[in-house]
Amino acid sequence: MRLRHLAALSIALTACLSQANAATIDWTTWSSNAAGSIVTTGGPVGVTFAGEMSGLATNYPSWTPSATWADGSVVANGPSQMGGMVRLLGGGGREAGIDTLTFAQAVVNPVIAIWSLGSGNAQARFDFIGATPVLVAGGPSAEYGGSGLSIIGNSVLGSEGNGTIEFIGTFTSLSWTNPAYENYYGFTVGTSGLPPIPEPDTYLLLAGGLTALAFLGRRRKL
Repeated sequence: MRLRHLAALSIALTACLSQANAATIDWTTWSSNAAGSIVTTGGPVGVTFAGEMSGLATNYPSWTPSATWADGSVVANGPSQMGGMVRLLGGGGREAGIDTLTFAQAVVNPVIAIWSLGSGNAQARFDFIGATPVLVAGGPSAEYGGSGLSIIGNSVLGSEGNGTIEFIGTFTSLSWTNPAYENYYGFTVGTSGLPPIPEPDTYLLLAGGLTALAFLGRRRKL
């Protein structure tokens, strides 16, 4: 009995730790399909989008069920319906070119929530340039059902796919192409925060180290 209780306690503790470690995401509120803002604890961060201008979905989709976009372990919360969604069609013959998200300042571990990528009969994809996505969560949407996303290298694929992907590191921009046409799919972007600002002690330590190096250099010359 004691072993059973210990096992149950261990499972509960693991679940609590997972929830505690999940990042709270600050998602973009889009004012148009070309611009938006992320409100972070460090202040607002402007976001611009350049490339395919197929429109903005306002107050849509619902981004539910929440488990499709937030796994509770890496990402704590999905996007807000009120934030809007940038619409895409893709397709080399219709909207050829590179799509780029640019952040007004560097952000840490940005995440992109993708909705309704492709259809049951037509697979669509994001081919990211110089950045490797990591799958966080996926599943059906409240609007069209479907399933999760799949990742092959730097490409994210879906046949009525929904989910969240993450980019590990610090970024000022993300770029990709959407080579397959499908009417239509969309995305929004968020971040878990801004790069930490070094403490004053760090600057003092760095200055002290540089001074010591300069002193040693002078002694060697003498």
